[in-house]
Amino acid sequence: MAQIKENTNFNLPNVLTIFRIFLVPVIVTVLLVRFQGRVFLALGFFLLAAITDYVDGYLARSRGEITTLGILLDPIADKLLTSSSFIALVELELAPAWAVVIIVGREIAVTGMRSIAATRGIVIPASSFGKKKMISEVITISLLILTLRYPFLRAPGKIFLYITVLFALVSAGDYIIKFAKTSER
Repeated sequence: MAQIKENTNFNLPNVLTIFRIFLVPVIVTVLLVRFQGRVFLALGFFLLAAITDYVDGYLARSRGEITTLGILLDPIADKLLTSSSFIALVELELAPAWAVVIIVGREIAVTGMRSIAATRGIVIPASSFGKKKMISEVITISLLILTLRYPFLRAPGKIFLYITVLFALVSAGDYIIKFAKTSER
């Protein structure tokens, strides 16, 4: 496990995470306010935010700049980004509410389990299923945003949405098993 640096909370990885949080209301506003070019602007902001998720983690690990602030804020930023984007897509009638409720509900449940484990001094790390879920979320949200301009992408967007729901359920099951094992300790 990497050493946590407490005196460097405002390092580049954490600034990128905070920037990602800042982009969330911008993305939702751009998606929901109708104007020329909103599709590409919203997609650009969304992909920029998604890229910062990878970059901030990479920088924190490679530069030894892992902080408690980053450990706490990064998953919150991820969940804000994807959940608010999916909710905006429900408002735009591009995603069914039932699927988004499963995805957002999984986020809340997993965050709760990880938080409870953390209070016991146990870290439940991100799983490979969770990482695949995040990648499928980025692809799904991107396709569904593009559906506003290119309606022929609606079917691939829905297929990826169902794949994302599947990853959400499988990764939730994985976290439930890991959480149960921590409760036995």
